Amino acid sequence: MAFSTLGCPGTPLSEVAALALRTGWHGLELRSAPDEPVHIGLSATGRQAAVETLGGLATLCIASYVKVASGQVSDEQCVSDLLAEAGLAADLGARAVRVFPGGDDGHGDARAIARLRAVAPRLPGGVEIWLETHDSHPRGEDVVRVLSQVRDPRVRAIWDVRHPWAAGESVADTAKALAPWLAHVQLKDSAAADRTPLLLGTGAVPLLEILQVLRTNGYDGWYSLEWERKWHPGIVPLADALLAGRDWLAAHEADA
Repeated sequence: MAFSTLGCPGTPLSEVAALALRTGWHGLELRSAPDEPVHIGLSATGRQAAVETLGGLATLCIASYVKVASGQVSDEQCVSDLLAEAGLAADLGARAVRVFPGGDDGHGDARAIARLRAVAPRLPGGVEIWLETHDSHPRGEDVVRVLSQVRDPRVRAIWDVRHPWAAGESVADTAKALAPWLAHVQLKDSAAADRTPLLLGTGAVPLLEILQVLRTNGYDGWYSLEWERKWHPGIVPLADALLAGRDWLAAHEADA
């Protein structure tokens, strides 16, 4: 089980590590942004200090805000940003860089395909790019339109479980579409018509069905809680969500 530092914005890494150990969630998605302890401007000394602070915790990905399908940046700038985030991932021992689609016109697929093809051969060893089901590409079939054309094993998918469901794609269809490229799963819950995060199992997202399908398909990766307190500061603190989520997952493991 892992969690994103989106749930504890601006928190020093020493406190993030202590929270992970205290709650039993041993993997991390590290949000990369200027207002966070982790960002591409971090010095070599700062990067080494971050690794030492996080100790034995697994850094799964650098959660970047690069939008590979966006027309608001040039191809050259997008590739440069991707490589900078990938360098940060390599220095911190992260497996991947999370990216968004962010398409804003009718050319998003072609733009994303070209950029991801350009960056894949230049990635540091052991670092992948993970494209999330999000914004302009919320469904599994949307993400797969891109990944099936990139055709590189270093470019894979994150299944953010709310977005495909909210876009009307069935759990079975999302799972089938993403299966060849699935690297990571982000868990969250909410009401059907409201994006405000709810504790796992208390909303309308079909989490048990999702866990069952993943188990049936042999998924053996991480489950990460993306508790969006950065965007919803009125929700309960991340520590409470982690404890409740841990207990819910343990209670329903057999059901899945």
